[in-house]
Amino acid sequence: MSKKMLSDIMRQAQKLQQEMARVQEEVKAKTVEATSGGGMVTVVANGAGEIVSVKIERDVVNPDDVEMLEDLIVAASNEALRRAQEMMQSEVAKITGGLQLPGLGGLGDILGR
Repeated sequence: MSKKMLSDIMRQAQKLQQEMARVQEEVKAKTVEATSGGGMVTVVANGAGEIVSVKIERDVVNPDDVEMLEDLIVAASNEALRRAQEMMQSEVAKITGGLQLPGLGGLGDILGR
């Protein structure tokens, strides 16, 4: 492989890494929403995998059945986090064409791999 080819490959890799960093920052600002209990509990998560908000309808708050409410919160939270991860993977796939490229700025850590 010639030095020029290697230089071109390195330049393309650097450009891809910069693009990945840009997309990661953009996705962190995006949110996804998930509900459970027929919409009684709504959880919003961001692309960084953080829970942003939780909304609970008054009708589901029953002091005699706290466990059900806890289960609904866990279910909606897990779904919101799953959707946030899918959103990140989808945005990254647009750049990489679905290729699994190790070592690109900690991407594997963000995607939970």
